[in-house]
Amino acid sequence: MSMQDTASSGVALWRLVADGIERGIADGRFAAGDKLPGEMEIAETYRVNRHTVRRALAALAERGLVRAERGSGTYVEAQKLAYPLRSRTRFSEIVGAGGREPRGQLIEATDDVATRELARELGLKTGAPLVRIEAIRLADRTPICVSTTWLSAELFPGAGAVFAATRSMTKLLEHYGVRDYRRGATRITAGIVDATDAARLDLALGRPILVVDATDHDLDGKPLMTKHSRFAAERVEFLVES
Repeated sequence: MSMQDTASSGVALWRLVADGIERGIADGRFAAGDKLPGEMEIAETYRVNRHTVRRALAALAERGLVRAERGSGTYVEAQKLAYPLRSRTRFSEIVGAGGREPRGQLIEATDDVATRELARELGLKTGAPLVRIEAIRLADRTPICVSTTWLSAELFPGAGAVFAATRSMTKLLEHYGVRDYRRGATRITAGIVDATDAARLDLALGRPILVVDATDHDLDGKPLMTKHSRFAAERVEFLVES
């Protein structure tokens, strides 16, 4: 039965295309991380127009099965990243344990001053100078989270340049002589991605995010840095370990 004959039964063409691609993902023809054929090739395969293909891909993207990269193409999303929340939480170790390559990208590093809340988290006086680091964390090619990190500018002078070179908070701390550190309390809330983070995480506007606020301490309990991270909810699952 042709695509047109099937559509005449009342099933929308775009849904049939989406179902066909989803079957390809399920049976392994399209593996996690694979680039899908281009819109024109898909249109020829299913004998539909490109508008129908775009709607099918949009529907699959909304369900978290594929992700469109601007100027590159559409890729099959990997399975959700299992992300343990524990006293020793390291993004690179978590991603690497899942067989994927951890990457960090600096967005910007700026001078800041401690608000009352940041001063309380970092054990500083209100108005103390801070370094504010905005970064994206990726697993392979996939953006996982955007994080904003604040550190004391007196304890970690030039921290932005160190992160730009190392692309790792753990290596940044090692640069300043901190060999190990522990996570304090972690607070998780739900939210909706804003326009800025949607572009950074390659998400559609209105998609859900998981917001994680946490402060890391050295082994003596002294605060080192505090973070405000926004995770793409469809790409991670948090595992709370005791």
